[in-house]
Amino acid sequence: GGSGPSYEELVETQGRPRLRMWLERLQTENLLEAAVVYGYYRCVSDGDTLIILGEEEQELTRFVFPRQRRDRHLCLADFFRPKDSGEVDVIGLQVVTMGNRVAQAAGELFAKDAYRDYLELHGLSVQLTEALAEYWHARVRTELGIGGDESLDDMLKVNIAGCRYSFGYPACPNLEDQAQLFELLDPSRIGVQLSEEFQLHPEQSTSAVIVHHPEAKYFNV
Repeated sequence: GGSGPSYEELVETQGRPRLRMWLERLQTENLLEAAVVYGYYRCVSDGDTLIILGEEEQELTRFVFPRQRRDRHLCLADFFRPKDSGEVDVIGLQVVTMGNRVAQAAGELFAKDAYRDYLELHGLSVQLTEALAEYWHARVRTELGIGGDESLDDMLKVNIAGCRYSFGYPACPNLEDQAQLFELLDPSRIGVQLSEEFQLHPEQSTSAVIVHHPEAKYFNV
């Protein structure tokens, strides 16, 4: 209700020029070290537990997922073939990062009290990380032979087969499970480390498990 510029005017006069400036700086100053590590693993389920198997079907590690106390009483292990079926299933795992340089650059801006620049660079780098995660998620889904013909509306509403789940979110809330994922993928190869609190460093990194079952959707536990 004020007399200042409208949101649309601010987007054109401030937002887009600032975004172009940051994208150019990211490129000219070589601040992005985009990298991915991912893999596919044999697996079977046993109740609430997903057992990850090696090439000779020996147990490598296991994830224990919490189960809903209401609704369909789901847990992520339900979307994989059970151990007693005699069949082996597959799960996709991935870690992506934008690297440490952009995290350091954002930290330097914060230390100089350049808060607008810090917030813009930090926000953009986090969104680019998420974009890379979704880009690689699409590649994994293609390699698994699922999806590829969804509309943008389907993607935004998550009406897709092969959902991407990250630790710390409702269906797999245990951050401690990052340790097993790190044992399998070794993301240190792309400069990503795991803190004592099971947080990814640099911050501009994210991990995920990709569940191919067509009925696997996001749900709360």
